[in-house]
Amino acid sequence: MLRFTKRADYGLMAIHYIAVNDGFGAVSAKRIAEEFAIPPELMAKILQRLAKQRLVVSTNGPKGGYALARRPTEITVGQVIRALEGPINIVSCLEDSECPQMEKCNLRRPVHKIQAAITQVLDTMSLAELTSADVPELLSIR
Repeated sequence: MLRFTKRADYGLMAIHYIAVNDGFGAVSAKRIAEEFAIPPELMAKILQRLAKQRLVVSTNGPKGGYALARRPTEITVGQVIRALEGPINIVSCLEDSECPQMEKCNLRRPVHKIQAAITQVLDTMSLAELTSADVPELLSIR
């Protein structure tokens, strides 16, 4: 099953919250943690990773907190996930050239196509799209 880790999920929730509240100044890690009932220590670590990758900037002081480092149209979902999780691979063999199944694997090419499609979606969906009301609903498969 393909799923975001909690860290990626919480990171997307946090950066989305920061983007939605962008016009109101910096947002504290504590406020985001309280809003989503996430452990404050975990939220602080997530925001530090996002700041290290220059997706958000932090300011100290009584009115300090986190703000976007760039406009929401310039930050992609893929950038956020990579900042928190590293490379986005649906299977480990995409980066492991010593896979014992390499010579026999008949799924390598199809998996590469799936990986490319997922990467393309994540790298073209901006934070601005996440904050808009026109995010497409999931299609139900029957």
